[in-house]
Amino acid sequence: MKLPFTVLSLLICYIGVSYVNSLAVMSVDLGSEWMKVGIVSPGVPMEIALNKESKRKTPAVISFRDNTRLFGEDAQSIGVRFPKLAFSYLLDLLGKSIDHPIVQLYKQRFPYYDIIEDAERKTISFKIDEETTFSVEELVAQLLGKAREFAETGAQQPIKECVLTVPGFFNQVERKALLQAAELAGLKVLQLINDYTAVALNFGIFRSKTYNETAQYVIFYDMGASSTTATLVSYQTVKAKDKPYVEINPQASILGVGFDRTLGGLEMQIRLRNYLATKFNNMKKTQNDVFKNDRAMAKLFKEAGRLKNVLSANAEHIAQIENLLDEQDFKLKITREEMEELFTDLFERVGKPVEQALKAAHLTIDVVSQVVLVGAGTRVPKIQEYIKKAVGQELSKNLNTDEAAAMGAVYKAADLSTGFKVAKFITKDAVLYPIQVTFERNAEDGVKQVKRTLFGLMNPYPQKKIITFNKHTTDFSFNVNYADLDHLTEEELKNLGNTQISKYDLKGVAEVLNKNVGDNVETKGIKAHFAMDDSGVLNFVNAELVVEKTVLPSDEEEGTLSKLGSTFSKLFGGEEKSAEEKPTEPPSEEKRTEETSGEKLVEDKEEPKEKAAPNATSNETSKQSTEKIKEAKPKIVTLKEPILSAELQLGIPILNKKQLEKSVEKINALDAIDREINRRSTALNNLESFVIDMQNKLEEEEYKEAITAEEREKISMACSRTSDWIYDEGSNANAETYEKKIEELMELTKDVLARVFEHKERPEALNALNSLLNHSSNFLLSAKNATKDNPDRDIFTDVEVETLEKIIKETEEWKDKMVKEQEATPKNEPVKLSIKSMMDKMGALDREVKYLLNKAKLWKPKKVEKPVKEEEIPVAEEQQRVKEEKNTTENIEIDTNEENDEVQSSKSEDSDTDSHSEL
Repeated sequence: MKLPFTVLSLLICYIGVSYVNSLAVMSVDLGSEWMKVGIVSPGVPMEIALNKESKRKTPAVISFRDNTRLFGEDAQSIGVRFPKLAFSYLLDLLGKSIDHPIVQLYKQRFPYYDIIEDAERKTISFKIDEETTFSVEELVAQLLGKAREFAETGAQQPIKECVLTVPGFFNQVERKALLQAAELAGLKVLQLINDYTAVALNFGIFRSKTYNETAQYVIFYDMGASSTTATLVSYQTVKAKDKPYVEINPQASILGVGFDRTLGGLEMQIRLRNYLATKFNNMKKTQNDVFKNDRAMAKLFKEAGRLKNVLSANAEHIAQIENLLDEQDFKLKITREEMEELFTDLFERVGKPVEQALKAAHLTIDVVSQVVLVGAGTRVPKIQEYIKKAVGQELSKNLNTDEAAAMGAVYKAADLSTGFKVAKFITKDAVLYPIQVTFERNAEDGVKQVKRTLFGLMNPYPQKKIITFNKHTTDFSFNVNYADLDHLTEEELKNLGNTQISKYDLKGVAEVLNKNVGDNVETKGIKAHFAMDDSGVLNFVNAELVVEKTVLPSDEEEGTLSKLGSTFSKLFGGEEKSAEEKPTEPPSEEKRTEETSGEKLVEDKEEPKEKAAPNATSNETSKQSTEKIKEAKPKIVTLKEPILSAELQLGIPILNKKQLEKSVEKINALDAIDREINRRSTALNNLESFVIDMQNKLEEEEYKEAITAEEREKISMACSRTSDWIYDEGSNANAETYEKKIEELMELTKDVLARVFEHKERPEALNALNSLLNHSSNFLLSAKNATKDNPDRDIFTDVEVETLEKIIKETEEWKDKMVKEQEATPKNEPVKLSIKSMMDKMGALDREVKYLLNKAKLWKPKKVEKPVKEEEIPVAEEQQRVKEEKNTTENIEIDTNEENDEVQSSKSEDSDTDSHSEL
């Protein structure tokens, strides 16, 4: 029996439904110009989260004005009118000092920003007013927080875990700065994934079935807003080494990368902006210089971006801005050729990243099967022409250039999250900046500077490395820095910034060495452990002294002899004492860690002991043990002693704990203001909508019938007063006031709204009740006939049948009575036959019918013994006689047990079935 949808909805409301939220994860492809967010949640495939305008990408812009914080397109609009208050292209500024070339270029491009130096960290901050400044990490954190909001709205549940894309050329300081920005946003970063690796992953997962042991080579050419990269990737299947069985998975390996940090769409847009500004000045429409007007330059920048996109698909277009400066309009026709002349030197740089990538991979272009375009900058026809010239083959445009990185990153997020299982696709990234360890060593001719490569160019990661120091016997220090950077251009070397990464001081070296001396001890040096994780961040794990100790058989078996002596005492009642008893000391924390970590190279195994015969003597026992000792060989045990170390970060330091807490407080305060603004805006919209909606409903026929004259007058006056109040003294009211006004109107109108609802939904609910009564009556008739026609089929008792018949009758009588009363009641008076009362009656009747239906399902007919015919008796007697001849009295007992066994087996089978069902 099916109930109408509206009635079912009402029934669900009465019963109540609870939902359990599952874990969802997200990715954020935060670029210089745009931000894309990917999400994956249980039951929902990987997808792009939409922003509030229902768009798939959001401008990476944030603005502050009049105590209001805006993002995306809203912030862009603020930026055109108030350029100093809207901040964009922030990613490139992470982890940089104020004198960094990228920062200087940013100040040149956007001269209206008030950029100051942070006194503590020597990084940059944006000054909003005399009391407010924001670091780059704080601004980026707020963008990530907005991305999280988009993702949570799309997934309809809280999200904390994410994977962030990062430019592959970001160094250690820049990567740590992005991680701290995510921390300020309250996000748990599962991994930083290089943007080109995310693109390669997205490209590969849809083609994994086409890969085999033979490598396929693909170049991804990505020109974004601020930078350009060319990445050579190999695709092939590999066997898993850490599995006891054969497992083959597809793998994408980064073999070569070339990049240009300042070649991108932004540089083109800036040049086009300046070209338009020069043209306007040449028109002599005003005596003021347009270059000195921030608002005018912001308008020109926006128009240059639009013009660049249009001319990528058209031969010519008209640039047009109303009231550019001093109420003067600007209009200029420009052709694609004119625009391209501005970028001549940029075009010459287009092929360089491809050359660098091939050189780093030690491969030639002829092995590359595809060159795939990525990034909005590659849509410019002239750019495509120069890329094609560099690679000598047709270009592939079969990838979603806007979303490829975000979708690849969200696939990685699903893979790393514990809540999802995805098809295995391995990615191997590579080091772009070689890292080395430098330290000083005393030599015959003085102090010698020693260099050791830690991670070479294009070394894959994640990976662990160990540096061994063999000559140091006292406290010493060593540095970690970038080295072997000959593959970088002079400009990129400057953009890298400070090449010093960290300094490490090792203390207590002499003490640790003195604790591990002796004829049977050989020092293997001091080992410093490093690990480059999946995010490309270098971590110093620890430093330790490693020694090898030769353990003699007598030392090793001492414990065994003591145990044998203890056994002797127990057997013969004697008591054996050692010459010198020493208290057993608990193992040190370092040794305890070593034993539990599985790093001990040689593990002593205790030989199985044989039980001594009752008549054995202590001499015989000692003799046997001595023989075993003579046969045993010396063993070498590796011991590790930790060494204290202190790290000093060189260059730009990360935010310390106090600075982090201060930044979190600042962002939380802004979030609280936003929540209150959103609450007020929502309350005001709800109040306005309710007033307008109620005023319109008062004119509808169904409401006119359900309302009294007095109610109509009260509601109409209340709505009019509220409407006037909203646009007068209530225009600046807070959220609480608006919410209170809504509650007052809802209280005033609830009876009228309820009556209209009852009159509208009653026919459908009444049809559902009649349908249920009809089905129940048919079921009752079937139950009576079944019992009457087949007396043996005593499924239902008389009481049960009578109970059902009674409740059907009572419900019918109640319905007929209430329908008559309701029909006699005017529509503007309280209802007699409510939806809820009908639901209650339906629920009671439905429960009774379901009870009888379930009983019928479980009912089984009684077994009736079939009478034995006379002619069959001799046969039965003969069978019994044969059985008695074959079995004895003991066998009869066995038969009884066999019956029990069969019953037990049956129960066991049922039990097994239940267990399987549970599983």
